[in-house]
Amino acid sequence: MKTYDVIVVGGGAAGFFAAINIAEQNPEMKVAILEKGKTGLQKVKISGGGRCNVTHAEFIPSELVRNYPRGEKELLGPFHQFMTGDTIAWFEERGVPLKIEEDGRMFPVSNSSQTIIDCFLNEAEKNDVDVLYTHSVKFIHPITHEDTSQNRFKVETTKGTFDCDKLLLATGSNPKIWQLLEDLGHTISPPVPSLFTFDIKDKRIKNIPGVVAQHVEVSVVNSNLWSEGPLLITHVGMSAPAILKLSAFGAIELAEKHYNFDIEVNFIKQSFEDCIEALKALKQLLAKKVVVKSAQFELPKRLWQNLVLASHINDDVRWADLNKLQLEQLASQLTKAVFHVTGKSTFKEEFVTAGGINLKEVNFKTFESKLHKNLYFAGEILNIDAVTGGFNFQNAWSGAYIAAQSILNSE
Repeated sequence: MKTYDVIVVGGGAAGFFAAINIAEQNPEMKVAILEKGKTGLQKVKISGGGRCNVTHAEFIPSELVRNYPRGEKELLGPFHQFMTGDTIAWFEERGVPLKIEEDGRMFPVSNSSQTIIDCFLNEAEKNDVDVLYTHSVKFIHPITHEDTSQNRFKVETTKGTFDCDKLLLATGSNPKIWQLLEDLGHTISPPVPSLFTFDIKDKRIKNIPGVVAQHVEVSVVNSNLWSEGPLLITHVGMSAPAILKLSAFGAIELAEKHYNFDIEVNFIKQSFEDCIEALKALKQLLAKKVVVKSAQFELPKRLWQNLVLASHINDDVRWADLNKLQLEQLASQLTKAVFHVTGKSTFKEEFVTAGGINLKEVNFKTFESKLHKNLYFAGEILNIDAVTGGFNFQNAWSGAYIAAQSILNSE
């Protein structure tokens, strides 16, 4: 049986980040990462289309936490300890500068996730972290001393047994590890998908994939779920931030609906009444022009055309000839168009899960279990998820860093 001071289970973003920080700050500590796969950092590799969305350019903790449907309250304190700026500095100090894109997402200047992977692998090697691949954990045994405080662990894997003083679990959405934690008394919120696109079959969007409406409001009918932002029409339905945020905040509720529900889309972020008034003014202003050819409200031409036709306005009708009913129908399509969602699709490779360890069972000053002393958590193993990959990674960096500091300071 091999003994370590610290064992990190999970060779992903949070696992590597924690192990490196521990080993770097205390070279005397023997640190190992146990990873079930042949390689680690797989989510890092595919994130952001292979560019790795490292974090998001939001530098105020109270604003940053609003991007977490689960974990908003718990992460406020941790983000005051290790924040976006700290993440940027950490990578830059190790030769990986980051850049901010227009939408706030941050990527390595190299535009390649391999830069992040190489950084982690090099830092782990430099700081003598043992990275052990194809070690799938089978059992976790707390070793209880006579004073009843559990402060050591035995970890059995498919390739051997290990012993450690401190154990950090950073295994993401891993049902087997969640089951082991349930056996140790922890409560697991059942996992459901988060961050997905909507499958919609509707003639109004059938022939216009790739079209983007920049400023929309979307709500789920008969619920309090609501979102805003750009909306992308795809080959199978709708995507982009307006939809993804809605899917994240509605992950549990939409799962309960079996992904079969109606959404209402306001394509122009105006009230029905204000839209009617605007259309009446256009009826005067553009009297001789053909309605279907006169896109308004900064809407893409093809989307405008489809919404006009859906309002029972023929493709040769001029603005001057619109009657009251047609104006009302067009205003309805623009401000409260209802679409039926029949299912969900994974958003690229950015698969994110809502669910995990009950947050009430974790001390967020240390990321230590409240049930077992010297057992720590970081990343998506907790019931925390966010509206895009960059926010999920920031949760991983912050949690891993604070857990690392807690482990170092508890010696």
